[in-house]
Amino acid sequence: MVPPPWDRAPEKDNLFVLVTGANSGIGFGICQRLIDDYLSTRSLTSHLILIPTTRSAKKSQETVTALRAHAQQFAESSPALRSRTGQNYDSHQATRRIHILSVQLDLCNLPTITAAADQLLHGTLSSSPSTSPDFESLEDVKIPRLDSIIFNAGIGGWYGLNWGKVAHNILTKGIVSATTWPTFKGGNSGQTIAPVPGSKETMGEVFCANVFGHYLFAQKLVPLLSRPKPSALPPGRIIWESSIDADWDTFSLEDFQALKTDAAYESTKRLTDVLALTSSLPTSKPYVDQYFSVAEDKTPPKMYLAHPGIVQTTLFPLNAFMFFWYQVVLYLVRWLGSPWHPITGYNGSMAPAWLALQEQEALDSERAERVKWGSAADRWGNVYVRKTEVDGWGWEGRVEDVEELKEKGLLSGRKGGMEMVKEERLVEFKELGGRVWKRLEELRGEWERKV
Repeated sequence: MVPPPWDRAPEKDNLFVLVTGANSGIGFGICQRLIDDYLSTRSLTSHLILIPTTRSAKKSQETVTALRAHAQQFAESSPALRSRTGQNYDSHQATRRIHILSVQLDLCNLPTITAAADQLLHGTLSSSPSTSPDFESLEDVKIPRLDSIIFNAGIGGWYGLNWGKVAHNILTKGIVSATTWPTFKGGNSGQTIAPVPGSKETMGEVFCANVFGHYLFAQKLVPLLSRPKPSALPPGRIIWESSIDADWDTFSLEDFQALKTDAAYESTKRLTDVLALTSSLPTSKPYVDQYFSVAEDKTPPKMYLAHPGIVQTTLFPLNAFMFFWYQVVLYLVRWLGSPWHPITGYNGSMAPAWLALQEQEALDSERAERVKWGSAADRWGNVYVRKTEVDGWGWEGRVEDVEELKEKGLLSGRKGGMEMVKEERLVEFKELGGRVWKRLEELRGEWERKV
């Protein structure tokens, strides 16, 4: 077996990243940004191994082809990349350090989750053949580790707009708040799926796609995300992608799988916030330890939380006419000063890609696992990463000083009616985290016996 090309580089110079739901929208944008930022900032001998997941072999082929085209275009046209090597710059040398290997995964089909994890752990991956000198064709290569997995895939569970609520939102909250924290999306309640084909047992469809499928997948990949003690490599990162409009009232433990609510998407995103932000807390520790189940001589992965801001994608069902005018409104709102409207998938990818690319020391100094990191943009579309207030948690999981927040510029762009978090609310949040982790571990045990 021919050694893969990244074996020629020091282990610390390579980056292995898996992105779910990567064939379109924000997931595709995350892959594009990882390619661009990796080539622009990392060693000229380093390799990026990018693993986009899709639900079919056809979509995987199309995604690999499209990402290769993007990498080629960026390598040929980027002044920053060209300036790093001077007159002798060769775009082929840049693109041949980008390797795209796709895996098929359906988060509402638990056997495919097991199969995808087994392929990554014990099998091999091959890249689509390339006749271009820009890319190396790879056949039957093993993935030695994963540095980050970015959980982007999901579904909305909406049927369209509730026009009565559209008018009410705009008239009572103003157009900026109405398009940042909307309640006018018409949602379907009671949607279920049989996650094990042929079984009569069901699960909430939006819950399975947005939370449980990823939760199960990550647990199976722990061996690739863990590191021996000691190790020059940082622990792997599990990066959950949430939403800006998940607040306290959208989730209930009594409706854990979001079957009774017409806001299933928002409920699962609130659940995601609680799951990720409490993953390092004592209230959740017994269940987190059970979930990772690593030996004493191993360091388990860390969980981080991101959201893309307000991005226009096909996740929300709009006809072509409404899609166009909704886009116009989003640009207007950004021009009016909202920091939460990156609008495009590429811009919305800023926060999750940033979390995957940051040095571990930088993340640790920010206690990044206790923050919800958002993709933000100024009026002109320049994107940056920004800490996001979470209902019941604040910005960093502590009682915060208003003057300090004001100095950091974090008080702008707040949701109307939000209160500064108090100690009692933080205690509730942390206790909720423990109960959420306990319930997820119970569900994992139940369903793993059925797969």
